[in-house]
Amino acid sequence: METIKITNNNFEEEVLNSKEPVLLDFWAAWCGPCKMVAPILDEVAKEVSGKAKIGKINIDEESQLASQFRVMSIPTFMVIKDGKVAATSVGMKGKNELLKMLEI
Repeated sequence: METIKITNNNFEEEVLNSKEPVLLDFWAAWCGPCKMVAPILDEVAKEVSGKAKIGKINIDEESQLASQFRVMSIPTFMVIKDGKVAATSVGMKGKNELLKMLEI
């Protein structure tokens, strides 16, 4: 499965109502570490397909979501399970760290 672009329009359907846990990546096009972690997220998305989702939220385009989750630094990663924040981590992460956040 590919990463999913999360917006205000699909947030409820893709994240809050998801049967699987969702790892959210709050990022921006101008963020160097965000660009570095993008291919890692693509790998994770393929590996967890059917067990979890990987969603990307561009904070410049979706500032309301960034504010709602009080994102102050990027990249910020959050795992949403059953509509609630289950884990949060700020800063560059490797594949194993991201997989561990999902506890898969």
